[in-house]
Order: sequence, then C-alpha cells, then structure tokens
Amino acid sequence: MARMKREFVRSVFASRPRVCCLAPMARCVLVICLSAGVLVGCSSKEKAYIEEPVEKLYNQGLDQMQSRVYSDAVESFDEVERQHPYSTWATKAQIMAAYAYYLGNRYDDAILALDRFIQLHPSNRDVAYAMYLKGLSYYTQISDVARDQKITELALNSFKELIARFPQSKYARDAKVKIDLAHDHLAGKEMEIGRYYHSKRQYLAAINRFRNVIEKYQTTTHVPEALHRLTEAYLSLGIDDEARKTAAVLGHNFPGSEWYIDSYQFIEGKAIRTEEKADNPWWQLW
Repeated sequence: MARMKREFVRSVFASRPRVCCLAPMARCVLVICLSAGVLVGCSSKEKAYIEEPVEKLYNQGLDQMQSRVYSDAVESFDEVERQHPYSTWATKAQIMAAYAYYLGNRYDDAILALDRFIQLHPSNRDVAYAMYLKGLSYYTQISDVARDQKITELALNSFKELIARFPQSKYARDAKVKIDLAHDHLAGKEMEIGRYYHSKRQYLAAINRFRNVIEKYQTTTHVPEALHRLTEAYLSLGIDDEARKTAAVLGHNFPGSEWYIDSYQFIEGKAIRTEEKADNPWWQLW
C-alpha cells in the first residue's frame, strides 16, 4: 500500500502542468491527501476574513444595487448575514439579496432565497412582499404560448397563495392583475393546441380544448374565438344543433365581434340569436 501511495504521488507530480503560476510572484499550492489517496486540488490563497460594521456592509450592498452591480450586491448582503447573523440587518439583507438576484435576472436563485426567507421568518412583515417577488420571479419567465406553460402555473400558484394569506396587502391588488394576464396566457396555449387539432381534422380533441377555454378562462380575450372555433368543429362533425347553440351564445354575448359574423355565415345566414335574458351570464346559456 505504501508503495502504491508513493507511485501515486510521483504520477501526480509527473503529470502536473509545467506552468502553475499566472504571475512571477504567485504560487500554486498542490495539496495531496495521502490518508485518503485523493487529490484535493490546486487553489489560490483564500481571502482573509475581515469583520466590517453591519451598516457599512448593508449600505455597500445598496450602493452596488444602485450601480446595477447585482452580483456584488448579493455578496455584500450575504456577508451581512454571515458576519452579523443575529442582527435585524441580517433579516433585511436576506430579502435584499433575493431582490438583487431578481434584478440580475437570476430568477431561480431569487426563488430559492425567497423560499428560505419565508420559512425562516413566517411572521415577518415583509413576507407578503417576499411572496409577491417570488410570483414575479416566475411571472417574468413566462414565454410565448408555443412553449411549455409550467412556469405560468407556478406564477399563478404563487400569486394565489399571496392573495389567500394577505388579501388586503398592496401586493395582492397587483397579483390579481397578474393572475388575469396569466389566465389569458394559458387560454392562448389552449387555443393554439385546439387550432392544431382542428387543422388536422381531429375535431373531438379540438372541441375539448375550445371548451376548456370557455369554461376555465371565461374572462379572457380568447373566448369569442373559442366559441367560433367550437361552432366550426360542431359543423364539421355534422352536429348542427350544437353549432347553432354555440353561435347563438357567441352572438348574444359578443354581437359586434368578427368571430360572430364568421359564425353567422357558417350557419348560412339563418337567425341564430336566442331569446335568453340579457342579464344571464353567458356561460349559463349552454
């Protein structure tokens, strides 16, 4: 065993790079753990620990954020927590580090930091803001409707949790707006899939998607088109009664819509408006 260790040591030094220093006065230390027989590595000398006043570190982080040097700001706020873990500044630094991550487009890091803050300080007055910022970190990553919408679902869940826990907070109001926009995005995804099925003449699959939009996302801008596409699909399957009923709902609720005009033409110009009372919600006209 000793012989194997000596051979291992010789092989390590024999295969090391000839140039290990980047500057004439710099030295690279190679550490070998003989007891474990493992090469630990080559590293530069660690930065010396220097304790700084908490106010200095915190203000330094704020200045770096103002200068948009967000990665440095994160380090400064982390240093506040490391050097002064039991101070009130440490708690503030945690939320500020998460905000710096968010501003630096490091959304996954921001979400992790915010989850940690919420778990460590469930009764802190900034929890509502932390939950809002977490939702924004997901929401900002929402891409076009052609992509997977998992992020949209996560954003919705975060905003809904915020509203449930802090319904009267100022962040809840904006969260409700973001929820409506996220619903519109999800409805757009359903419409895209429905159009694809319709183009492939898979009408039953298309009908399911269009009905999802109508039933789950009733307040979105995609409903008129969904009703029109549903009318088309029913006609393609020869289900004329359902087509007429769907077109009637479209005409009752969106009489000036271009989608209603197209649906009307599909029904061959017949009178398709219903006698339903105008004060009934449109989704109850089925």
